[in-house]
Amino acid sequence: QVQLVESGGGLVQAGGSLRLSCAASGSINRFSAMGWYRQAPGKQRELVATITTGGSTMYADSVKGRFTISRDNAKNMVHLQMNSLKPEDTAVYYCNHYLYWGQGTQVTVSS
Repeated sequence: QVQLVESGGGLVQAGGSLRLSCAASGSINRFSAMGWYRQAPGKQRELVATITTGGSTMYADSVKGRFTISRDNAKNMVHLQMNSLKPEDTAVYYCNHYLYWGQGTQVTVSS
């Protein structure tokens, strides 16, 4: 069993920044990627970014150049630095590891 707890969401104006964090505990698979997904009202959950244990990253086209995912393997944490936020980034952001999901953290970007 793995527990994932997100933090760092909130309300920000367009152009602003937020940093999301996810703390993982339990039976973590150190060879599995961790990632961030988001779900806006009325839309399907979508991939935002992933990072492997070795640090290889992948980003959705919509966030490339604005978001940066990072991972601290020693602390079992993953972060998402979000810059130049847009109203369309508004969503609940979820941390993911293998089959496990966090409870989500709300990010709201006002125009």
